[in-house]
Amino acid sequence: MDQQLIETVTRLVIEKLKAAEDGQTPPAAGSKPKQETRKYGSVKVWNHVVEEQKPTAERTTAPREAAGAQAAPVSKPAAQPVKGKTEGKKSGIAKPKNKEQLATMMKQTPARIGTGRAGLRPKTDAWLTFRFDHAAAVDAVYGTVDEEVLKRMNLFSVTTQVDNKEEYILRPDLGRRLSEKSKQILRERCKSKPKVQIVVSDGLSSQAVEANAEDTYLALVQSLKTLGIETGTPFFVERGRVAVMDDIGEVLEPDVVVLLIGERPGLVSAESLSAYLCYKPRRGTVEADRMVISNIHAGGIPPVEAGAYLGSVIQKILKYEASGVSLVQKEQ
Repeated sequence: MDQQLIETVTRLVIEKLKAAEDGQTPPAAGSKPKQETRKYGSVKVWNHVVEEQKPTAERTTAPREAAGAQAAPVSKPAAQPVKGKTEGKKSGIAKPKNKEQLATMMKQTPARIGTGRAGLRPKTDAWLTFRFDHAAAVDAVYGTVDEEVLKRMNLFSVTTQVDNKEEYILRPDLGRRLSEKSKQILRERCKSKPKVQIVVSDGLSSQAVEANAEDTYLALVQSLKTLGIETGTPFFVERGRVAVMDDIGEVLEPDVVVLLIGERPGLVSAESLSAYLCYKPRRGTVEADRMVISNIHAGGIPPVEAGAYLGSVIQKILKYEASGVSLVQKEQ
């Protein structure tokens, strides 16, 4: 079936349902929707939680309208983790028992609450947005990272013992081990025994790498440079799991491994990145020795902020020569 036709029909259905609830006339076919769409790979996802921009006095004031005035450079606003994802959401419950409490709850979480029911089933618009977000999550898992992103970050690629995505999902153990060819490549191309080894992997979300890895990586490198901490040769691991850092530790013997990896996508964000850290990871390292900074994306921890913060965490790991639970115990 034509994907464009599916998207068009679905959009029209949602618009008509919303117009019926608001008592408005639905827009004509082919007209631009009021809400924007989020795009994940080849799937366009209806953004049902984005706050519609309304004109304000500050926005309508245009300093460049004055004679001879120059336009000020536009800077990207800081992410608002809760506000940007929750305001503008509309309750699907016609007559809630406690309208104020429901509104408060909906502002505090991007989760699907207050969507309402049609008998025993979800309402059509809620069901369609759920299906769209689920499709985006699947697309993130099965997608691949754009080669242009890796080129910009100057990363070469190695692989795990996984041959394809299906095997990657069914055999997590193979995603934790580098292939023998990859180990040889690392020995030939990477600096041995660096203080910090930075690694990027698609994990369970290629979209997370494409959207957030570059900014996080650049901020991290700048932070470590400022702190005077040596870094090794960065690279990309295709279809890797978190514990692949143990194999990397065996081959390159760094003091700290930092793994930027795509998180398992949810139904709110399919592009969330995590940063795992471990002091001298080796075969047999227990999970309690790993640390993680998760939820790195536009609606969570801003990538640049996360990268800068990682530098200070790494400095602490090197100081105490420990990570995870052991680091917490030594700090006390």
